[in-house]
Amino acid sequence: MKIGLFFGSFNPIHTGHMIIANIMAEHTDLQEVWFVVSPQNPLKSSKSLIHEHDRYAMVEQAVNDNYHLRVTDIEFRMPRPSYTIDTLAYLTDKYPDHDFKLIIGEDNLKTFPKWKNHQVILNEYGLYVYPRPGSAISEIREHPNVQLVPAPLLDISATFIRKCLKENKSIKYMVPEPVEIFIKSHKLFV
Repeated sequence: MKIGLFFGSFNPIHTGHMIIANIMAEHTDLQEVWFVVSPQNPLKSSKSLIHEHDRYAMVEQAVNDNYHLRVTDIEFRMPRPSYTIDTLAYLTDKYPDHDFKLIIGEDNLKTFPKWKNHQVILNEYGLYVYPRPGSAISEIREHPNVQLVPAPLLDISATFIRKCLKENKSIKYMVPEPVEIFIKSHKLFV
């Protein structure tokens, strides 16, 4: 089975994430998309992150009714910070019948050479890349294991959503409804 891995902090997961995951599952040769909730991205600050179990629960709520989408907490049990290559190697060992592909936004291509063992990721796994507003052109786009996937240009930001919540403003339509209910019932991001 060909599986797309969509890594992120999902702090919180929003409709932009959901649209991209669904496009990858419905418009490519991927049979499933797994959201990999990252406890800590080694290239980002952790000070604004809510607890990883709350972020996992929100993703679980969001994908609940879509049989092409899954969520995994695999990185919760791995050394931190977690590196994509280590997670890919672990999943490949655990699921040898699956063919894993990495889903990333085009804005990540410019910094992709800074990722741990990026050449191994590129050569052994490959990238499914969705467009992002204002992305710089990268020569990695031309690599044979990079598949550019047409998708809407989405600029929904978890940072903006957190700001709205802090200011007690509506986040309706920016996150899936079950996620909004979860956020409010658990008083997250306030």
